[in-house]
Amino acid sequence: MAKKQTHDEKPKLKRKEYTNELQRLQAELCHLQAWVKAKGLRIIVVFEGRDGAGKGGTIKAITERVSPRVFRVVALPAPSDREKSQMYVQRYTQHFPAAGEIVIFDRSWYNRAGVEYVMGFVSKEDHERFLRLCP
Repeated sequence: MAKKQTHDEKPKLKRKEYTNELQRLQAELCHLQAWVKAKGLRIIVVFEGRDGAGKGGTIKAITERVSPRVFRVVALPAPSDREKSQMYVQRYTQHFPAAGEIVIFDRSWYNRAGVEYVMGFVSKEDHERFLRLCP
């Protein structure tokens, strides 16, 4: 039985339409890459979402046709004991882009507010401190 489409949902693209649109958008990313490199710009992209939400597949599609010298993907593991004692954002600043680079963070430093607290990687006190400092 087919799923009934609501008026808010866009119709699903056919495979050929999807492939054509993906290629067009990847070409635009190549133009962005050349512009960022030529101008010496720095771009940070943050993908935040639940596991299984499609972040990895989207990041793969973005980076499939671009240079790894310009586009870098950073997916940080759980913090070490040393990292737990630092300001949380310190883990990320060391991965910030240099001139002519685009860095994609898979997740974000807001993980401390949810994922890390729920999984027991951070104490209740550190979690509350983070929530106070975050805004």
